[in-house]
Amino acid sequence: MSDDLFAALPKGGQDYDASAIEVLEGLEPVRRRPGMYVGGTDERALHHLAAEVLDNSMDEAVAGHATRIEVTLEAGNRLTITDNGRGIPVDPHPKFPGKSALEVILTTLHSGGKFEGKAYATSGGLHGVGVSVVNALSSETVVEVARAKQLFRQRFSQGKALGPVEPLGPTPNRRGTSVSFVPDAEIFGEHARFKPQRLYRLARSKAYLFAGVEIRWKCDSELVGDDTPTEAVFQFPGGLADHLKEQIGTRECATADPFTGSQDFPPGPDGQSQGRVEWAVAWPLWSDGSYSWYCNTIPTPDGGTHEAGLRSALTKGLRAFGELVGQKKSKEITADDVLNMCESMLSVFIRDPQFQSQTKDRLTSPEAARLVEAAVRDHFDHFLSANMERGRALLSMVLDRVEERLNRKAEREVKRKTATSARKLRLPGKLTDCSNDGPEGTELFIVEGDSAGGSAKQARDRKTQAVLPIRGKILNVASASADKIRANSEIADLALALGCGMRKDCDPDRLRYERIVIMTDADVDGAHIATLLMTFFFQEMSEIVRRGRVYLAQPPLYRLSAGGKSAYARDEEQRAELERTMFKGKKVEVSRFKGLGEMMPAQLRETTMAPATRSLLRVTLPQEYEERASVRDLVDRLMGKNPEHRFQFIQANAATIDDEVIDA
Repeated sequence: MSDDLFAALPKGGQDYDASAIEVLEGLEPVRRRPGMYVGGTDERALHHLAAEVLDNSMDEAVAGHATRIEVTLEAGNRLTITDNGRGIPVDPHPKFPGKSALEVILTTLHSGGKFEGKAYATSGGLHGVGVSVVNALSSETVVEVARAKQLFRQRFSQGKALGPVEPLGPTPNRRGTSVSFVPDAEIFGEHARFKPQRLYRLARSKAYLFAGVEIRWKCDSELVGDDTPTEAVFQFPGGLADHLKEQIGTRECATADPFTGSQDFPPGPDGQSQGRVEWAVAWPLWSDGSYSWYCNTIPTPDGGTHEAGLRSALTKGLRAFGELVGQKKSKEITADDVLNMCESMLSVFIRDPQFQSQTKDRLTSPEAARLVEAAVRDHFDHFLSANMERGRALLSMVLDRVEERLNRKAEREVKRKTATSARKLRLPGKLTDCSNDGPEGTELFIVEGDSAGGSAKQARDRKTQAVLPIRGKILNVASASADKIRANSEIADLALALGCGMRKDCDPDRLRYERIVIMTDADVDGAHIATLLMTFFFQEMSEIVRRGRVYLAQPPLYRLSAGGKSAYARDEEQRAELERTMFKGKKVEVSRFKGLGEMMPAQLRETTMAPATRSLLRVTLPQEYEERASVRDLVDRLMGKNPEHRFQFIQANAATIDDEVIDA
């Protein structure tokens, strides 16, 4: 560049020279940009650290070198994971003079024994960044290695070694690796803590994935609640079949026996094993299912090519069986008809898997689809034809879904055009619609009873707020058959008003309103109705809930007035707070609303419907698969067909109910 050209640069441009180029060394890039390696700095990322270390121990188990793993959560947010595998090498590394292999692995990105497949045929940690990232994002890391009957230790902080490997002397009865670390509060925040229940579920799920491993869980008693034991031992000889059995519980399924099995993949061109696949699938009759996809024991919540292989095998197999028994409609079967609403678990072990990102949420290895489909298809064909009645029962259930899907497609509502044209659609007679043409900024209030509906219609903003009264307590969809749900008039009205379809046909982009607001009385009956409605949305329109489109209104239970002032309280606690602060020392007149219908339209607008003065609670679903599965399990236990589960819940929680709540 000539001097003249350099002088012509904009002001400030001359500051950008070679000295402005920054080179980050060691693990500094991880601390600067943790989101690139663990997906962020939230609770999910925090627990990703635990998964990274546990995956290394699982790789030792899958490779046949470890039989036991211990997961221990202690006070101070310290997590320790120990295995009885080979132990990380501690001898000097040939390419890094003065450093042991242990130090290189803990402090250098893209270092490890899993690149060429010499130490591991299949593994979860493939990029050599897992444990080094954990080290970089921890305020303290201590690694102990037992090899050749000798014990070694090395300490680290924020990705840097605090000293060399220390020999601790002979340990004749111990072998393997122990990694103990404390996540750095500078990265994750002062109040970030491991959740015992989440770690407990993680440890248990890993044990299901490899039948030959025993995983021991231990947690400081001061950290756990009633839902998590302080100690447990996991070992499941049946693998995914045991996992599925626990997941299904007492629910009735289309087939008495689930479809489970495993198969080694054929050797590759080099003569080496290409891995293996294990699966477990069941079709519950009256409730939504769930899915779990894994690759080399790593959860892949977004599925990927291995999932595609399973979907293809089951779909083609059921179509072929339908043709065999003379069901012409079987050619209409899609993968969603077969797999939606079923409990499906799939675990593959393959060499050199490819993932969409470092967090490994989705498998992208193209060969996985072919290998899984070929392995599963033969077993599924035999599963259907070996017991014709079983095959016919499953086919009948899937064909019912096909018919339902085709009928709904034929009846699908068109998007709103104008308020007038919208009313020309088959909209419920009780719906009082808003006048806006599009869904932007609009709200549908689902209210309890005609009386409350009348008040809400007068209180609403006619331009943006619609009102749909429902008659009392709607059907509990968690314990009802599909036919009963379809035949229910209240649910039919609600589905027509929303216009987005139900279950697998639910398309949030067709929702006629931006928000759905459940507005019930502020009493026990109102809470029950709200629970039934939330169960409906959870089961029939879960994607709408996942996108945060469902809300709970917060109507007041009391009106307080004194000295010319008035205020509203949602519950007894808020009432006491207002009497203690706003109305301190005054004689307060307290009115209790028996229901929304008793409120004047102006009061209802001010307290519950006007965006400027109301409070809404958004109903959401967890992002993590394990937490979503926990919600599904809770809904099934409390709202499902088995009353014994509800009885057990009442017995366990009756002592915590306040007498005042019962009196109310």
